[in-house]
Formats: sequence, C-alpha cells, structure tokens
Amino acid sequence: MRDPIRRGAQLFGDREAVVFGDTKRTFAELASRVAKVAGLLDAMSESGDRVAVLALNSDRYLELFYGIPCADRAVVPHNTRWAEPELAYATADAGARILITDRDPGGLADLVERVIRLDTGEYDDLLDAAPESESDIGPDTLAGLFYTGGTTGESKGVMLTHANLMANAVHTQLAQPIDSDDRYLTIAPMFHAAGVYCALVLPWVGASNVILPAFDPAASLDVIEREAVTCAIAVPTMLAAMCESQSASPRDVSTLRWLSHGASPVALEVLRRAEALFGCELIHLYGATELSPLATIFRHEERYLDDPRAKSCGAPAPGVDIKIVRTDGSEQPTGEPGEVAVRGPNVMAGYWNKPEATAAALLEGGWYRSGDVGYVDEGGYLFLVDRAKDMIVTGGENVYCTEVEDVLYTHPGVLEATVFGIPDPQWGEAVHAVVVPRDGAEVTDTELIAHCRAAIAGYKTPKSVTFQAEPLPKSGPGKVLKRLLREPHWEGHDRAIN
Repeated sequence: MRDPIRRGAQLFGDREAVVFGDTKRTFAELASRVAKVAGLLDAMSESGDRVAVLALNSDRYLELFYGIPCADRAVVPHNTRWAEPELAYATADAGARILITDRDPGGLADLVERVIRLDTGEYDDLLDAAPESESDIGPDTLAGLFYTGGTTGESKGVMLTHANLMANAVHTQLAQPIDSDDRYLTIAPMFHAAGVYCALVLPWVGASNVILPAFDPAASLDVIEREAVTCAIAVPTMLAAMCESQSASPRDVSTLRWLSHGASPVALEVLRRAEALFGCELIHLYGATELSPLATIFRHEERYLDDPRAKSCGAPAPGVDIKIVRTDGSEQPTGEPGEVAVRGPNVMAGYWNKPEATAAALLEGGWYRSGDVGYVDEGGYLFLVDRAKDMIVTGGENVYCTEVEDVLYTHPGVLEATVFGIPDPQWGEAVHAVVVPRDGAEVTDTELIAHCRAAIAGYKTPKSVTFQAEPLPKSGPGKVLKRLLREPHWEGHDRAIN
C-alpha cells in the first residue's frame, strides 16, 4: 500500500491530494503524515499489532487508513453506527492494542492499552512530534481486519492483505479509469468498503480526494458544485436522497463524469432520476468485503435502463473470474442459477481466527463462495436473483438475521421470533420481525423495537414487527420457513436484490 503514496509524492508532490473542509494538503504533505503515523506507532506498538479506528470521515482518517498498514500494523475500522457491545466484540476479537477515535471511548478504553483522541488535539500533537518511519512489508502482510457483523457468531474479521487491496486498486482502475485531473468525492463512510474502494487509486494517478465527514444530500451537492467534483460513489439510499435534494434545489453539477453505486438494491426509478438530474455516466458495482471489495462492474448503466440487462450488476472486473456453482461446488451452465463464486488476487486471506468459516467460504482453487444466488448470461453479465445467506442489506449495511433474532429472544415476552428483509423504497430492504408472544404476555412493536435498539445498532433494529398467535411455520427438521412469511411482502417486486 506504500507504493501509491510514494508515487503520489514523487510525481504529483505539489498537487492537491486531500480536501476536507478548509483543510487542503498536497501529495507531498500527505506522504509525510503517513510516514509520521508509522513513527508514532513505532513508539507504542509492535509490527503486526492491530489498531482500531472509530471516527467519522476526515483527512486524518484517510492518513490512518494508509499509515497504519504502511507501519506494518493492521487497521481495524469500526462502524460508527454500532452499539457499544458490537464495538467491544470487534475490538476484543481483533486483539487491538490501540484505539484511535474522535469521541469518548467509554468502555472500549478498558479493552486496549492506549486510546488516542482525534477530537482533543492529542493525535495532532503526537503526530507533529513523531519522526517519519518506513517498514519493510511483504505483499502478503495483513493490512486490515474488516468486520462484517456484530456480537454474534456471525461476526467475522475479514483479513485483507496489502496484495488484496492493491489488486483491487488495479481492478478498479482498469474497470473505471480515474484521470489525474479527477476530483473524487468520498461521502460513503470510510469504515465501509464503499468509502475506500478508490482510496489507493487516487494517489497513484494524482487525483484529489474530497472528503465529507458524513453523508448529507445537500452538503454533498454543495461540495460537488464548490469543489468541481468529477466522480463519486453513493450507496442507493444516498443516490436517492441526492436526487431529491437536486430536484428541490438544483446545483451546478456539470463537472460530474460518473456516479457509481453498489452495496444494496436500487430501484430503476432512482437510476432514471439520477440520469435526468446529473447527466453523467452511472456505474453499478457489485462486490463484498471479502473481495476487497470489487467483483463486477456495469459501466454506462444509464444506456440500459429499458434493456433486460438493467437488472444486471455487470461483468467481472479485469483480473476477476466469476462462475456459478451448485451446492457441491461444480459449475452451472450459462443461464442456470446457482451460488456466485469469485476468484482473483483480491479474494481475502480468510476470516480472523475462524478456520471453519474460512474453509466454508473458500473453495479449492481460491474461489470465494459469495452466498448470493445468480446466473450469468451469454455475454458474461451477472444477474443476482436471491440471497443464500441469511442476511439483509439495508442502506448499504449488512444485517444478519440471527443477530437480531438473538436479541428479540432475550425479551421475556417473546416465545418465537424470526427476522427477514422486506422491500423499502428508501433503504432497499428494511428489517422486519415476526413474533409469537408468550401466553398471557402483552408485547407491543414499540417495546420490542426499543429493546433491540438498546443492544444493537439502529440499522439492525426492526423497522416493523408483526405478531401471530400460531407457531412459526417450520420444516421437518424444525427450521423456520421464512420463505412462507417473506413471499407476501415481495409480491410484485422483481428487483429484490441487485
């Protein structure tokens, strides 16, 4: 990961690298600060240690995303929307020695040896005093642990190496080239793959990274106009909100070359509005954290909105292979649905301290089983039709149903509970629970939602709850037949997954 930073400083040293509010730094200044992050960490940790980061987007988050791996440590980005038990799980599971945060760490401080605050000036003071340092790092060295879940057994730390992340940079640049005069807008959270999937490409080619601390549709459009932004990624909910804001109060967005989207389902109507309001190329991306994260890309999606391929998520990025497999791992023929498997140098090294989960996810030959069900047409375009994993994607965030169910079952009035995704015009999918109360218990949806919100992140909390007196439908072995409960909600929706 050091190569892009070094190249940016050597070839584009005086050019603007980072814009964050009134703060602007050149590539030479960025490279110096990245080297100082290594010097800072040398004084308080060892090579191979894990360093957790809990903060909103900023110029300093970017230099930590670069600097921690370049210091031969592994960055552990924490989801700022997680509840404290979820944060505590990831911190402890990763064995993080240091936490760098822009807020009161609360109980997390007891889990690490050192807390460094971004919001008090402590980090800046330490960085100013730190020497520049550089470590000798091999391509297979662990660069980061990116956690996919919360407090249950579903939560896994995805191990991405320097080689994984650099491969993704190559694939990204080949698939959707960024020019040296581009100004890329980071509005997706940087703890998420969508927030950093272009981060290594930008210094490589000398393009600027314009960063917003958190997504706001009006602020995003304002900065596009003010900073002459040329490209950005927005998860579908962000794209829909930007369309609403642009429609209500138009800005000059004529500098935009492309807008990409991914991470969750998107309505065709949102894409049609985006084309009309922004007048730029639309790009559909599909991937996973385990893929660093890019797998397929659909460029100029706006040209196909009335074509059957509008429901596709594109063809494999250069350097990535895709096949559709049966449950036994054998390959399905063209057009036949099965599980999507992906191979390439971007495929993760495995799950942190979870050999069984790693073995289940990685097939012989380095193929990653995505858990998504789809098919490939004769032109090599991938169509996703269902989700094999018991997972909901809401607003670009993954929600594991079992995690929410576990919390529901801790309520004394709940006898049975199951959770699944239902269509939602804003979030793509919303978390919905079906609950069988205990005899004599009086339980309300408001009560259960509040119960969940106290234990897990807000986006994982059910948005709606229905109650029934009869037991949940089950298969012979006793597995809840979610399909029977879910199907009525999806009638008339042919774009359940992208």
